[in-house]
Amino acid sequence: MRKTILRDVTLLNVTNRRRFFAAPAQFDSDKARVTLDREETHHLRKVLRLTTGDEVFVFDGEGDEFLCVVEESGREAEATLAVRQRVPPAQAESPLDLTLAVALLKNEKLDWVVQKATELGVRRITPVMTKRADVRVREEGETTRRRIVRLERLALQAAKQSGRARVPAVDAPIVFDDLLSTSFSASSAAWAEKHLMFAERGGRGLAEVFSELTAAPSRVTALVGPEGGWEDAEIEAARERGWMVITLGGRTLRAETAAITIVALLQHLCGDLV
Repeated sequence: MRKTILRDVTLLNVTNRRRFFAAPAQFDSDKARVTLDREETHHLRKVLRLTTGDEVFVFDGEGDEFLCVVEESGREAEATLAVRQRVPPAQAESPLDLTLAVALLKNEKLDWVVQKATELGVRRITPVMTKRADVRVREEGETTRRRIVRLERLALQAAKQSGRARVPAVDAPIVFDDLLSTSFSASSAAWAEKHLMFAERGGRGLAEVFSELTAAPSRVTALVGPEGGWEDAEIEAARERGWMVITLGGRTLRAETAAITIVALLQHLCGDLV
């Protein structure tokens, strides 16, 4: 009885969960056991000093979270945990499937955007190569791959710290014209999916646009430009492809500030940010 009571208290106290990440492939076929990688094992043993019999929570990055018990915590490189039960994530996912497509920014700025956008519940982050982007990517090489791995790592850390069980996907940089060509989904109803380009000129107000909708969209792609702004040709190309051009007005924001402001506004209008 005492053990059950303790487990119930742990489940309710979601802010103090000892959370670890394991990809779906790290679970066995019937999800009875999970093996942590070396880094998570080090955190379990050396940082938190947990041992056999201690309860922890493991999330798989795809939305599922599990109450587990440390089964083996000896000198092995990877700790093995017994899965007790599937539990609600520490924080529920937003109902809004939000993709943030943001012009390539310098390292520390894009790092910050990925971290904060993850905390705010985005599902996907797509860096975009625009005419006035802060960063140029000439070809996909080792440097680009290392950069994506770093951004994925930042997204994972932010998801862990913010209580999310889903880790946003981080795409390789895509050319602006390719984004316009591939962004629309044939399977989604027009009302359910919206593609919004945020520009410093030539658009309508966000409140005005949403006041005309019969229902809040369930899927949104928000495209945010670079520090130097969009070129006229880019705005027109997006408009011709069916994107709605939005101008926030009022203040001139840095690109990274605009990106996070827009995510917060959309989560308020369509998601779970109240």
